[in-house]
Amino acid sequence: MSSGIMYNGLSMKLTPTNPPRRFQVGNPERPITLSECARITLAPDELITLTTPAGAEVDITRKAWGFYGTPSLNDRLPRFGLRAALVRDDGQKYFIHLVERAMQADFETYLKQQGYRVVLWLDDTEALKKLAG
Repeated sequence: MSSGIMYNGLSMKLTPTNPPRRFQVGNPERPITLSECARITLAPDELITLTTPAGAEVDITRKAWGFYGTPSLNDRLPRFGLRAALVRDDGQKYFIHLVERAMQADFETYLKQQGYRVVLWLDDTEALKKLAG
């Protein structure tokens, strides 16, 4: 089922995935089953805000050239209770993880279970300045 949602002249398309598409990811010895619940299509300069019960927020903004995948790494994201990390798996794949500050211990456990490691925390202004040169 697909529905178009209009708000003040802006549009987005929300397509629920019913039943959810389920698939496994991660370490084959400790796979994780994900469930795709919906797809959202945005026009340029529209955004969606994802929230957690604890109040953390992530804005994803569609631009004509692609997406802003997070709020500013060293300003708004930390204010929303999240930290960004560049993470690497054993197979040379890299990921950006957004970690709830209150869930840091759970994140560390997840990294160990999946065989991942943090390459760099991306919420530290000094670390970001070093990357920028």
